[in-house]
Amino acid sequence: MLTQTPPILTTPRASAVRPVPRRSWLLPALAAGLVVTVLLSAGVGAVAIAPGEVLRILAGWLGIATDVNQTKAVILTTIRLPRVCLGMLIGSGLAVAGAAMQGLFRNPLADPGLIGISSGASLAAVLMIVLEVTLFQKLAGLAGYYALSLVAFAGACGTTLLVYRLARVSGRSVVTTMLLAGIAINALAGALTGLLTYMATDDQLRTITFWALGSLGGASWTTVLVLLPFMAVVLIGMPRLAKSLNLLALGESQAAMLGVNLTSLKRQVIILSTLAVGTSVAVAGVIGFVGLVIPHLIRLVAGSDHRRVLTGSALGGAIVLTGADALSRTIVAPAELPIGILTALIGTPVFLWMLIRQRNLG
Repeated sequence: MLTQTPPILTTPRASAVRPVPRRSWLLPALAAGLVVTVLLSAGVGAVAIAPGEVLRILAGWLGIATDVNQTKAVILTTIRLPRVCLGMLIGSGLAVAGAAMQGLFRNPLADPGLIGISSGASLAAVLMIVLEVTLFQKLAGLAGYYALSLVAFAGACGTTLLVYRLARVSGRSVVTTMLLAGIAINALAGALTGLLTYMATDDQLRTITFWALGSLGGASWTTVLVLLPFMAVVLIGMPRLAKSLNLLALGESQAAMLGVNLTSLKRQVIILSTLAVGTSVAVAGVIGFVGLVIPHLIRLVAGSDHRRVLTGSALGGAIVLTGADALSRTIVAPAELPIGILTALIGTPVFLWMLIRQRNLG
């Protein structure tokens, strides 16, 4: 069953005004943690490869070292490294999108699913799987394996555009209306997805279930190279909005008085978030909680300055999803656990702790 994180509304600016000591060690620590996670994740599996051997194989891959085990080198470079790279890209993209959406809505419990990006992608993918109409069959003939990803991405973009248009009032987008429109579209997409799932055959149901729970099992260097330019735009573009998001935390009126172009800011955040989440869902299915939990945890440690929150979220999201993928393919080996189950199992207790903490602070 496809699920969306329920939106929780809290008092705006609650986290924006809370003084948190600056943690200058956080970003270097996260960068070091990412390196360690990558080495461990690349080494675990049916054929274990020690971190030192991973480094030696990588050196051999670059032509620096020659004494490497060729069997392990093939496993590492053709199977595991694409998964690790895909996990880093998707994890960082989802977390950065979540941090930006929380800044836009001025709500530390917001996430990209709030405006229907994930639900739109899910609905489009399930439509293609279940209906198998002529248009989809032609697309599958042209795009092959990537047809489902293209349809899912189109669904994410279509849903976001619909929510954005619904939120336009007198030529400007209203965040509150966007939030409510997103909730309504999420509910509608969820209902239609449920109806299609009910109509699906056993084989289609199996495909829908596996895709809806998320997996990096389809990773390849081609997938990584397809996703890389989209995520590069997001990871470079989003931090450039950090200063404007900081000013937006003071309120829309104050931000406008200080020179922030609110229409442009909202448009950029939504487009970049759609790019990150839509492409992620398109290649790996629905992976929840990364965009919700990681930015909030980074904000708790580093404060509300989006210059640190966005960068820290990118690193934190990459660490969590890369580590979760390593667990998903080893914890029930030789089978593989869908990664969305793990992120939900890890994210739900953290999410509940966030709710309880915020209730006690409020």
